[in-house]
Amino acid sequence: MGYSIKTTVGVPQKKDSQDIEQTMKKQTRDLLLLRKDGCYDDHTIEREVESIGRILQNVETISSLCIAFELIDLNRFKIYHDQLSIGKAMRHGGLKPFQFLNNRN
Repeated sequence: MGYSIKTTVGVPQKKDSQDIEQTMKKQTRDLLLLRKDGCYDDHTIEREVESIGRILQNVETISSLCIAFELIDLNRFKIYHDQLSIGKAMRHGGLKPFQFLNNRN
């Protein structure tokens, strides 16, 4: 049996490294919870959604973003792998023209 749960939390306006981490932690997301058993209890579902939320908060940090992505800057013809460069590029109101985040996977 599947349940669709939507969580909505506000996003901060200021963009520094802590705010980027908070933004990553507090995203609006749709969760699809699939259960094998037919019967369900609202308390059990809430507990499972909270545990999924805690897992995602631990995973969604700026350091894990920098591990998974690299910054390709075609203005300088460089590829950046470090957390400082990727954080700076994302902090200043988004990426500049001809800057791209590439997933390393």
